[in-house]
This record gives sequence, structure tokens and C-alpha cells, in this order.
Amino acid sequence: MSQPNQLLDALQWRYATKIFDATKKIPADLWSALEKTLVLTPTSYGLQPYQFLIVQDAATRAALLPHSWGQKQVVDCSHYVVFTARTEMTEADVAKLIARISAVRGIPAATLNFYRDMMLSDVVNGPRGKNAHEWAARQAYIALGNLMTAAAVLGVDACPMEGLVPTEYDKILKLEGTGYKTVVALALGYRAAGDKYASLAKVRYEAADLIKVI
Repeated sequence: MSQPNQLLDALQWRYATKIFDATKKIPADLWSALEKTLVLTPTSYGLQPYQFLIVQDAATRAALLPHSWGQKQVVDCSHYVVFTARTEMTEADVAKLIARISAVRGIPAATLNFYRDMMLSDVVNGPRGKNAHEWAARQAYIALGNLMTAAAVLGVDACPMEGLVPTEYDKILKLEGTGYKTVVALALGYRAAGDKYASLAKVRYEAADLIKVI
């Protein structure tokens, strides 16, 4: 297991990379691990109400660029991940998870009826069901944070990107009618030597300003 200082050193090293070296690509084994990080991300109830679009097609990236505030990370990074979240949650979504739990853990689906009913009464038919996309988007942000930390530990640079137009992304990525909408994106790769932001001191408040023990 990694030591605490290794984790903290990685988080101190990372920054929102502004300029990527377009010639350097993330090795296949590292990318495979990062993809698994997305799959292993925890979510409310384990429902995983999102999909991650790995946009590698150059023409598609070029089309996304003007709807990304012109940020060149979109086209220069090694891997570009668009995080999408469900627009609504249905009984079928709950049934799919129940079936998956049953298969993986080798237990009868009927033993999960209480869990099924709890999910239905909350994210499908309950108050959160009325704001399902906002709830699902929060789950997507958990995955975003998880991927950013994993990337830092593996020495991969990243830049989270909220500076985009979700509705235009949805059109270009053909998400309309799929039950998913764009939430946020993450560019990953390796910093360019000329990115001045890499050498700037990290600015954070003191721990005492942010952490209170009760």
C-alpha cells in the first residue's frame, strides 16, 4: 500500500493543466487502470446513474472545441472524458441493479425486495426522483474526483472542465433521446514543458479554515 506522503505528494503535484503535450499519450495499461477507477467509483445505492464518454475521435473533439470556451485541452490532451448523467430514474434502472446484485453475489433477487422498494420510493417515485438529473450529476462528480485523484497517483495530468455548453455537447455527442445529458468533462494526459501554471505555488486555505472537528 502507498504511504501517506506518497498520496499527499501526488495531490500537491497535480494542478489543472492548461497546456498538454499533444505528442504524449497515456500508456494502455495506465488508461485501463483509470477506466477501472471510473467503474469502481461509489454511488448512492450503487445505481451508477451515469455514462462516461471517452472522446478520442479528432473530428468530434474539434467540433466540441468552440463549445468548450475555446480551451485547447479538448483537442491536445491524450484522453478526453465527458461525464454524462441520467435525465430520470425508472423502475427498469432499479430492476437492472437488483438483477446485477443477484448475479454477482449469487443470491435470489427476491431477497432484495426491501432494498428495491427503498430505491423506488426515493430516486424513482420520491422527492429525489423529481430532480433525478441533479442527483445523478452529483454522482458523476464523485466519479470525476475519483478519477482525478487516481490520475495524480499514477502521474497523469488532468484538467476538470465545467467551461462547456452542455446542450451543444449533447447535440454533437448525439445524447438527445438517450436518457443522458452532459455534466462535466476531464482532459487527461501529460503537461507541456511550457505550461507556466505547473510551477505556480498551490493556493489553498489553511486546514483550520476548512476542517472543524465536532
